[in-house]
Formats: sequence, C-alpha cells, structure tokens
Amino acid sequence: MANATQSVLGSVNKLVSDTGAGSAYADKYGTYLKLFSGELFKAYESATVARDTVQRRTLKNGKSLQFIFTGRMQAAYHTPGTPILGSGDPPVAERTIQCDDLLISSAFVYDLDETLAHYSLRGEISKKIGHALAEAYDKKVFRTIALAARAAHPITASPGPEPGGTQIELGVTKEYDAQALVDAFFEAASVLDEKNVPKGPANRTAVLAPRQYYALVSQVSSNILNRDYGNSQGNLNSGEGLVEIAGIAIKRSNNLPFLAGTVNAVSGENNTYDGNFSTHCGLIYGRDAAGIVEAIGPQVQVTGGDVSVLYQGDVLVGRLAMGADYLNPAAAIELTSARS
Repeated sequence: MANATQSVLGSVNKLVSDTGAGSAYADKYGTYLKLFSGELFKAYESATVARDTVQRRTLKNGKSLQFIFTGRMQAAYHTPGTPILGSGDPPVAERTIQCDDLLISSAFVYDLDETLAHYSLRGEISKKIGHALAEAYDKKVFRTIALAARAAHPITASPGPEPGGTQIELGVTKEYDAQALVDAFFEAASVLDEKNVPKGPANRTAVLAPRQYYALVSQVSSNILNRDYGNSQGNLNSGEGLVEIAGIAIKRSNNLPFLAGTVNAVSGENNTYDGNFSTHCGLIYGRDAAGIVEAIGPQVQVTGGDVSVLYQGDVLVGRLAMGADYLNPAAAIELTSARS
C-alpha cells in the first residue's frame, strides 16, 4: 500500500507525498480532525429543527446585532397641487440580540480504548457532540418563540398598535388529542392570516412533541389522513409523511419546553430564555417570530502533538456561540393545555 500510512485505526489513504511539510495526512491528528468535523456537522444539521425556520444572521466583530422591523403604513388621498414628500414612513422598532457565552460539548478519547474498540469510537462521539449542540440550540429558540407568543408588540405608534403574540388553548388533558390539534392548526392559520403573516409552509412552521405528531397520524377517527387537506399525506405503516396542515409545515422535536414547568436562567445566557412552561404544548410561528445571531456555529477542535502524548489520548471539542430573542410577537403562537 504505497499510498497509505498506518494510524491507530489502521491504514489511512493519503492524497499527497508521505514526507515533507506538504504532507496533509502525515499526522493522524489532521485526518481525525477532518473526520470528526464531518461527522459532527452531519449530526448537528440533521438534529437541529429551529435553525432554518426563523431569521438567522452571522455575527462578526461584535457581541450583539440589531434587527429592524416595521409596522403598518397608511394610504391617503392626494390633494391636487400638494407635493408628495414621503412623510408616511412606517413606525420602526429595533431588537438587539446578544451572543450568549461559548457553548461546548467535549469528550476524551483514550488511545487504548480506541485501538480495542470494534467500531469507530470517534465517529460515535462526534455524532453525540453534534446532537448535544443542536439540542441546546433548539431549546433556546423554542423557549424564545414561546415567550414571544406571550408578549405585546413593541410598535404602538399609529396606525398601530401592532398585534402581539397569541396563545391557543387545546384544553386540559387534550395535549395528545388529534382533533384538538387539528382545530388549533386552523385557528392558528386564521390568526396568522388576520395578522398578515406571510403564508405557506416555507414561512409558517409548527413544532410538536413526537407523541403529538404520531397522534395526528394514528388517530384516524379525526380524519387526518383522508380528508381534503390530508388525503395524500400520512402513512400508518411508517408513521411518516404528515408534512403540513392548513398550510403550516409540521416538525417534531423533543426540545420543546413541553409541560416543562419553570425553566430558570443559566449562567452564560445573555438573552432571556427562562419562564413558566407548565402548560406549554407546542408552537406555530412565522419566520420573523424570532432571530438568531451566530458568532461560532459550530466549530470543532481536536488536541494533538505533545498533549496527546502526555495523556495518551485526545480531547474532542465541539463549540458553538449563538444567541436568540424574539422579533415579531404577531408571528408567534403557543399551544397550551390551559392558558397561563
């Protein structure tokens, strides 16, 4: 194998010469960093739900970012001979979102354990790190949107005030009732229409707990699978395929604050994510309900050289720096078992 080199895990293919400063694969740590990065990114992107459903911007050379949003404008009749001076500018509000402290997930891999393992130990660990970062990311965003649904709109100037957030009550012990959920979807669609939130599954998202999602598929007595709005979606055999109701895309996640009780603030959070979520049962929201700033998102680091020799192993680190806050409460709806 002239084009391979021995490593802890066996032969690693080389794309350049075996020796010299230009050998990108001469050191096993360079190879592992690339493998670890790929596995982590795939796991992170497959696990995060919220990232592409709200506004997101990259933060550079600063600790916070301003989001600007506007209220409604009015139309009026023109008086002949009167100059049009553009004096009807819409009312504007600004929301500043700060970056939270650095979020990390890490593990130590002992060389002997890796040598004796009958599977790719680093691959498994990198997936777990990616999932841990995605879980923390989604939890922040979902709690932010729930808080938005309880907030008044910051724009109160004429022709406002703009509408605030909305809570829709499913009813006590109705958390997993398919018909109650379907009714809530259509109520939410009506509310969003009335607030002029952009339509379509690309702009409107629902996030439910897994058990709620499967209740929609399995409780066929509620006609989820065979009525006009659902006759081509949902499969009892696979439990998959229920993609939207009332023009709202449906996603499922374990990271909702589902009946979570009181969630307290944590050191390192520079935005507000805490609150009482005792009756929280899901979210329906538009893309501008919340904003995310990302300063580092995500990155990977692997020790090597003298550190690895000293400890006979490597530290694998996944890191992420982001922050979230709500923007437009009118686009946020919280489903509740009973209104808080």
